[in-house]
Amino acid sequence: MGMKVLVADDSGVMRKIIIRGLAALGVTEIVEAGDGNEAIKHFSEQSFDLVLTDWNMPGKTGIEVLKEIRASGATIPVVLITTETEKRRVMDAIQAGVSEYVVKPFDAATLQAKIGKFIDATLV
Repeated sequence: MGMKVLVADDSGVMRKIIIRGLAALGVTEIVEAGDGNEAIKHFSEQSFDLVLTDWNMPGKTGIEVLKEIRASGATIPVVLITTETEKRRVMDAIQAGVSEYVVKPFDAATLQAKIGKFIDATLV
């Protein structure tokens, strides 16, 4: 497919779940980051079509990763994966330019429904 996705989560188990969901959608080029600092390092060195990031990570949080990506001028979809459902937090993410929000815990079908539109959009 030629789509490249950055998956940032400090939980290796969660990264595997997300990667499985992406693979089921046909995405094979996936770069993993174990924290926000690593995510920004990868983002600054490579180009991506989609970023999936956990909100609560060591180093930089997912919202900080989102803000840095937007500050760089990039308009690629950024999806926050989180347990944060507090309205103020959700509003912070929306104001920062989040593309989609996936609340943990989630199943593969939910993940695919939330990110499928971004994957389909790159095929056009």
